[in-house]
Amino acid sequence: MVLEYLTAPLWSPYLAGVGVGVMAVLSFLLADRPLGCSTAFVKTSGMVEVAVRGEGVKEHPYYRKYVPQVDGSWMIVVGIVIGAFLSAMLSGVFALAWVPPLWGETFGYDPVVRVLVALAGGFLLGFGARWAGGCTSGHGISGTLQLSVNSIIAAAFFFIGGIATAMAIYGVPF
Repeated sequence: MVLEYLTAPLWSPYLAGVGVGVMAVLSFLLADRPLGCSTAFVKTSGMVEVAVRGEGVKEHPYYRKYVPQVDGSWMIVVGIVIGAFLSAMLSGVFALAWVPPLWGETFGYDPVVRVLVALAGGFLLGFGARWAGGCTSGHGISGTLQLSVNSIIAAAFFFIGGIATAMAIYGVPF
């Protein structure tokens, strides 16, 4: 039964949600920190800057608050990548593609355009996550778990923005 579930190409969103909830609670209980990963990208940029400019970078006030180091949030990103790869391999849907089919059908199959749009989207996501003080998982999972009003409002706007963007991009009428 478990192996059949792990090899399915689509998982139940309810079971996956329960799994994320359990993981969020365990993060508080075992690591005394909320579940989130946007800080990992800040720390990575700091580690790259330390490698290029030296240890003096760590004296910058921003990097005193977000110390450039591999930590729990950084390992969450590693776990996401490994978990996604294992899930795709186990379910038999792993495939390398420069342009996903839905994107290609809507905007064309030019990989340069796809990469440029992906980079712009990644920049905007990173900027938004730092501006909002956290990412979708930080606010949407950990923040709402703590009944944070800021996180509840942020999560509501994540959904509103995501739905509006998908409708606008893929031509679904409002």
